[in-house]
Amino acid sequence: MQPGVSNPLGSRALYIFKDGVDTLCRIHGSPDWKSIGKSASSGCVRMFNQDVMDLYDRVPGKTPLLVI
Repeated sequence: MQPGVSNPLGSRALYIFKDGVDTLCRIHGSPDWKSIGKSASSGCVRMFNQDVMDLYDRVPGKTPLLVI
């Protein structure tokens, strides 16, 4: 699915891998800005679209990740 306002992953998605295996969790934007900061997904980290676009441009592939 192409990125955009109707995509449930928003404008960008960073895939999270552990030991080379896709965890099926993502850091991604959300078209539903009211859901940000709430428990509304299956482990994904949702962000405002403009914020995940900025993060996507700054973070190189295979960057270590710590989610607290």
